[in-house]
Amino acid sequence: MQPLIAPLAAGLAVLAALAAPTLAHAQEWPTKPIRIVVPYPPGGNVDGAARIIATELQKSLPQPIVVENRAGAGGLIAGEAVAKSDPDGHTLFITANGPLLFSPTIYGRPVYHWQKSFAPITMVSLTPLLIQVHPSVPAKTVPELIALAKARPNTITMASPGAGTTNHLLSEQLQKVTGATWITAHYKGNAPATNDLLGGQVQFNFDQVSVAQAYVKDGRTRALAVIAAKRVPWLPDVPTLEEQGIKGVDGQTFTGLLAPAGTPAAVITRLSEALRTVLSNPAVVARFNQSGAEARWLSPQDFSAYLAREEATWLPIIRAANIKAD
Repeated sequence: MQPLIAPLAAGLAVLAALAAPTLAHAQEWPTKPIRIVVPYPPGGNVDGAARIIATELQKSLPQPIVVENRAGAGGLIAGEAVAKSDPDGHTLFITANGPLLFSPTIYGRPVYHWQKSFAPITMVSLTPLLIQVHPSVPAKTVPELIALAKARPNTITMASPGAGTTNHLLSEQLQKVTGATWITAHYKGNAPATNDLLGGQVQFNFDQVSVAQAYVKDGRTRALAVIAAKRVPWLPDVPTLEEQGIKGVDGQTFTGLLAPAGTPAAVITRLSEALRTVLSNPAVVARFNQSGAEARWLSPQDFSAYLAREEATWLPIIRAANIKAD
């Protein structure tokens, strides 16, 4: 048996030698401040999620964590900056459906693709959306809003946080399903879109419950429907679209964390497991719940599979509707 033992030992030695740099890198990381780049201005769903996890991760890592807002071009500015960053685990991208999956197609700038340019770490949260109107709009239900839009074609304005965002795509779906039409005003992020809705410059929008619920509860907007399979606990009196007889309009906003492609697997694993702990912390779960979102951890593999399904669902819709950035 002796001749077999020597080659086996040699092989194990080679594997150990190959693994040693990766393990050492994970043990050394982080060696400098970590940046979490947000593709939107401060405020809104993604920025809020970034600040929650940054605060919690800071407790278990020896380096500062900084949230950096880099808005513009549907998230491409932030996404491209992260994709081109050193893949050392010190620059991360927290993003949503639009900037990660859709903007390269919508803007005609394939500067990155999520499968080639990034290493998925985990989903962070899932957030249902709702349809809300300015109080000056007479509609009290979605069918009434649809009737108003049909009576005044292309005079009612919907505020979108950007072309190809989930908010925008749901608006396109609703128009297709109902035959109503309205003007879509695209903004550079959710915060300015919401500001114009609150000011009455636009009539309605699709927004994440996590952002909109505060305005609904204090009467600055009126919620007509939640876009979910059932009513949400944060706004239990707001009916779903299906309750109002409208089917075929569905979608949620995810937030997720990614690193540049090529980031050592050991660092991805360490970050993923750290966030698994963070996102299962009852206090963190409660913070997301209070904001109208659901904390949701997925392994890097499961998050990759989820992203592939989302891309397969929505990109055909974007191409069929010829959605392009202005």
